[in-house]
Amino acid sequence: MKPRIIISGGGTGGHIFPAVSIAGEIKKRFPDADILFVGAKGGMEMEVVPRYGYPIKGVWISGIQRQINLKNIIRNASFPLKLIVSMIQAGSIFRSFRPQAVVGVGGYASGPMGRVASAKVPLIICEQNAYPGLVNKWLAKRASKILLGNEAAKKYFPGEHVIVTDNPIRAFESLSREEAASRLGIDPTLPTILSLGGSLGAGPINEALKAQLGLLTAEGQNIQLVWQAGKRYYESLRQEVAEHPRVKLMPFINDMAAAYAAADLIISRAGGSTISELIALSKPAILIPAPQLAEDHQTKNARSLSDRNAAILIQQADAKENLLPEAIALLNDKNRLNQLQQAIQAVEKHDAAKEIVDQIMGLIEAGAGRRE
Repeated sequence: MKPRIIISGGGTGGHIFPAVSIAGEIKKRFPDADILFVGAKGGMEMEVVPRYGYPIKGVWISGIQRQINLKNIIRNASFPLKLIVSMIQAGSIFRSFRPQAVVGVGGYASGPMGRVASAKVPLIICEQNAYPGLVNKWLAKRASKILLGNEAAKKYFPGEHVIVTDNPIRAFESLSREEAASRLGIDPTLPTILSLGGSLGAGPINEALKAQLGLLTAEGQNIQLVWQAGKRYYESLRQEVAEHPRVKLMPFINDMAAAYAAADLIISRAGGSTISELIALSKPAILIPAPQLAEDHQTKNARSLSDRNAAILIQQADAKENLLPEAIALLNDKNRLNQLQQAIQAVEKHDAAKEIVDQIMGLIEAGAGRRE
C-alpha cells in the first residue's frame, strides 16, 4: 500500500512538530508514502517543514486577532476574503494531490484544507490542548476521528470517534549530560535551567528572567541558564546579557535533544506539545501559562500536571517576582526536585505517533468517509 496523505496546519512549533512526528511515523511504516504538508503562506511551517524533507504548499490565511485595536480591526477586515481565497487554493491542492486522508493538526491553515477534504475523504483532527482551538471546533462535526493530546478536552468533543492519544513529539536521541553540554557549549558540572518561551519566544518570561539574573551567581550560587529567547527578542536581550558568565542566550534551539538532556529544570510556557515532551522525558518543570490565549487554555494544560504535583505552576503576573527565586530554591532542594520528577514520571505515557497513524490507516483501509 502507498498512502497519499495531506497534513495541514501550523503557525507555531506546537502544531508543526507533532505534524512532523506523524509524518515520520507514516514514512517509517510506508517508505514510499506520498505526504504533502499544507500551511499558511508566511507561517513558520513554510520554513521548518522543508528542513525535514517534506514538500509543503501554502494557502493565504491568517488568524483572527482577538485584541481590539485599530491595527487588528484592519487585519480582521481582510479575513473573509482570505478565507474564500484559501478555500479555493485548498480545493486546487486537493484535486491535484488526490489524498486518501487529510490530517489537521491545528492552526488556521488546517481550516480550509480540512473543510474542503471532509466531504470526500476521511478527516482526522488532532487537538493538542486541554481546551480546543477555534479551527478544530469548527471542523469537529466533519471529522472522521478526533484525536486528543489532553483528556481534559474530551468534554468538548462528544462521540465514540474521539480518542485520547496524547501528543506526538519529536524524536530525541539519547545523550549523556556531558555530550549534551558539549554540544551546547556549557559546563556539564553546573546545575542547569532551560528556559523555553515557545517557538516564537515569550516576552513576559524574558522580562522575568532578565529582572533577576543576578540570582544565578549571588550568595554562593553557581547556576547556568540556557535561554531560548525567541528571534524577535534575541537582539535586544543579547546586548543586555552578553557579559553574564552563566547565561547561554539563543534565539531558537534547534538541538532540543541536547537542551533537554543537559537541563535539571525546565522553565516553559504550557503548550500541549511541550507538556507531552516533558511527560515523555520525565523532566521537572515550572510552567508559566500564556493567559491571553483562547480560553486561557495553557493554564488548563499546566494544571493537568500541577494538580498531581508533577509540575509547578506560576502565573504570568507573578513571574517577575517569583520565577527565578522559585527555580533556584527548587534546584537547591534535591528532595523536592526528585519528587517532581517522580510524579511526572508516573504520568501515563502513550506512543502517540503510532496510535495516530493506526487511526489514519484504519480509516484509509476501511474506505471511511466523513461522519454525518
